[in-house]
Amino acid sequence: MKFSKFSLLFLITGSFLLAQNQRYTIAEAVNGLRSNLAVKNISQFSWSDDNKSFYQGVKNGYLVTEVQSMKQDTLVSLFQLNKNLAADRKLKSFPRINFINKDKGYFTKGSQYFWVQRSGKEWKVTDWNSLDENAENTELLSDNSGFVYTVKNNLYLNKNGKVVAITDDQDENIVNGKSVHQQEFGISKGIFISPDNSKIAFYRMDQTMVNDYPIIDWSVVPAVNKNIKYPMAGSKSHHVTLGIYDIKTNKTTFVKTEGDAEQYLTVITWNPDSKSIFIGVLNRDQNDLQMNQYDAASGNFVKTIFEEKSDKYVEPQHPLTFFPNSTTDFIWQSERSGFNHLFHYNIDKGLIAQITKGNWLVTELLGFNEKKKEIFYTSTQETPLERHLYKVNWNTFKTEKLTNQAGMHTGILSKDGNHLYDSYSNANTPRIVSVINTNTLKSKNLITSENSLKNYQRPEIKNVTLSADDGTPLYGKLILPTDFDVSKKYPVIVYLYNGPHLQLITNSFPASGNLWYEYMAQRGYIVFTMDGRGSSNRGQKFEQAVFRHLGETEMKDQLKGVAYLKSLPYVNADKMGIHGWSFGGFMTTSFMLKHPDVFKVGVAGGPVIDWNMYEIMYTERYMDSPQNNPEGYKQANLLDKVQNLKGHLLMIHGAQDNVVVWQHSIKFLKAVVDNGVQLDYFVYPGHEHNVLGKDRVHLMQKVTDYFDEYLKK
Repeated sequence: MKFSKFSLLFLITGSFLLAQNQRYTIAEAVNGLRSNLAVKNISQFSWSDDNKSFYQGVKNGYLVTEVQSMKQDTLVSLFQLNKNLAADRKLKSFPRINFINKDKGYFTKGSQYFWVQRSGKEWKVTDWNSLDENAENTELLSDNSGFVYTVKNNLYLNKNGKVVAITDDQDENIVNGKSVHQQEFGISKGIFISPDNSKIAFYRMDQTMVNDYPIIDWSVVPAVNKNIKYPMAGSKSHHVTLGIYDIKTNKTTFVKTEGDAEQYLTVITWNPDSKSIFIGVLNRDQNDLQMNQYDAASGNFVKTIFEEKSDKYVEPQHPLTFFPNSTTDFIWQSERSGFNHLFHYNIDKGLIAQITKGNWLVTELLGFNEKKKEIFYTSTQETPLERHLYKVNWNTFKTEKLTNQAGMHTGILSKDGNHLYDSYSNANTPRIVSVINTNTLKSKNLITSENSLKNYQRPEIKNVTLSADDGTPLYGKLILPTDFDVSKKYPVIVYLYNGPHLQLITNSFPASGNLWYEYMAQRGYIVFTMDGRGSSNRGQKFEQAVFRHLGETEMKDQLKGVAYLKSLPYVNADKMGIHGWSFGGFMTTSFMLKHPDVFKVGVAGGPVIDWNMYEIMYTERYMDSPQNNPEGYKQANLLDKVQNLKGHLLMIHGAQDNVVVWQHSIKFLKAVVDNGVQLDYFVYPGHEHNVLGKDRVHLMQKVTDYFDEYLKK
């Protein structure tokens, strides 16, 4: 069969258009970017110990790349590992290896640890250690001589195969070696090993005074209750101390952190000389932080290095970072100037200098180049919508931007500071990964990822900047229907969070920020999302604008978004919906009750209904205590406002939610029944605060169906 040039062009063009008309399935809209639509990336990147090469994971192995020449070779493969293993010990899949150097590493399999070592061209796997099968929170001594871990509520040391119980508390409500304070204040662990491996500092949390809270497992018959300790705002809080175990003497000394037993012990940092330890002692009111130094041997107080106070709150998030090869000078990250910046301190002299300055914030400290006295960091200096990589000389404060391409950059610095792994995306760039020479600023490309969404029907996305009532710029995105016709009117869904520690709007891929937004655009909806005051990465004034009155300033800002939407000729103001989860669920419910004429439909997931029932650390930071701010708590309480509901509200909760406990929405159900108000309600058994995995597809299908039922009619 012969084709004319015109016919061939028609076929090619037709195929191209057909390819771009593909629509997402609900599964792709929810989990696609983590599965079949995932953007190509470099897996398990790490720098070599000699700074001359880097490792990356590939299918069934690791590659090593020499930076100077970019010559690439196989470091180790599954075949090489299995070659010297007996048949009954062969690995079915390649393990994640933690490399100590290019010839040695280790991996875990359950509670077992294995060495991976190269001799000549051969790789061998040998047994290293086997921990208790119930071991958790495992930390490795830096000399690889042992492990520190928890089993239930106690702490153990396994050194050279010998196991020692560091603690032996019989009461399960006295917990050792685990994170404390509900993992607020940047706390992610409870074990802190000294740099010389001679001592182990650990949190000891006595929560006997905290009320039990039931979490029911409905999967068994009869159902089983598992009590957790959940300190609610205004109630008794747990008592935390810091123990220091001396490995040589087998003795534990508790640091003498005098003061209120309910104070918070944060940002635990060892001095590099292992002789002292630093603790950020924060009062329960969270407005007075003292950075104290304590002697590691005796636990005695040495001195207060500095103090930070606020009329609202102080929120320490990062431990001290000591300068290379120094035991006296360190970097402290603080918002005292209104934005998170780097401050140079000396233990004896106090504040030396503020290293970074400006109406922008440092989001991550990446490391140092000791020889050039340079500090590397990520910041919002260019715009709050992007992250760029910088270096600053800690003596001259000369600053240099290392990335030029617009977007969200993340970096991993080599140990010597001479090379920087840079991965970024923006609205139109799925991902580009390069290695930057931090001296010449020349970069070498590692990957340029293809657009995994290129065959799909994509919506037009408009960046929106509005103004709050005080003139503060508010950034948002408007996602238009894929078949957009300016002469038509469309239903709108507002998706929001607008709470602390989260930013929705950035210049990253995909431009929409969420494939479910695009899925709804394919179904004929306009989707709008915006970060109002109270959300993160905009500085202290922006975040603290909500202090003592959660929900109020946030709604004022979101109403600016509503006014903008209503000004658009193609928006159907009678068919507006709102959806959010967690803090966004609180905001959704607040809108449906406090501004009942704005949204016809709302879907609130895992919502806080009464801040009296949320945990102490978070709630009292932003709301003060119920005793000191009764009006603020009353204003935010949604239980006495259910009678205002006019539209359709679907409330969803995880039955095992241990963050926003199920009682929030259960009490809301009781309130709607008492007031003769109708509410749609759904529970996800087996799920905690977030519904994840395959069940999330079910969740978002339910959300979609609810909007279809009430906004499309």
